[in-house]
Amino acid sequence: MKNLKPVVVVESRNNKNYGENIHAQHVLLKALSDGITDINELRKLAGLKAAADVYRTLDKMAIRKEYHAALDRGGLSLDYLVNNLKGIIDSSDKDDNKIKAISLLMKSIGLDKYEKQEDMGKSWEEVLLQTVDKKPELSATDDYEVIAPVKSEARQKQKEEEEEIGEQLYGN
Repeated sequence: MKNLKPVVVVESRNNKNYGENIHAQHVLLKALSDGITDINELRKLAGLKAAADVYRTLDKMAIRKEYHAALDRGGLSLDYLVNNLKGIIDSSDKDDNKIKAISLLMKSIGLDKYEKQEDMGKSWEEVLLQTVDKKPELSATDDYEVIAPVKSEARQKQKEEEEEIGEQLYGN
């Protein structure tokens, strides 16, 4: 079977547990191909909250694979779908049908929404803060130990001398 574009299974748009998690799917595929099979390690790598989320994501990928196989068995290839939509666009007398077929094609390749336009007019700090707020909390101390730099005596003495010179010059 040919390499086909992934089909995303979305059960509910309101429930975050069932939403599109394409990034997590890609991370899980990469981790599994690298030989990582521990469910807790997979959960951490994909940024998922629970082991059930890992299993749910793996189920989505299995359903997607079976869906492609069913389409192939039914004779519905991507070429077939695109050619039929092209036929509708070329032969339809109604502009409404042409527009619907074109919008369906645009939606299928992701050209139907431009989500990044909402960021226009915002400063880079606002966009960065919103992005950080959306990311799950990470515990930095779990991965490495933070060692504060030691101030040298020479640097401390130099800083005190600079403060004295500043007081003499500006009378603070």
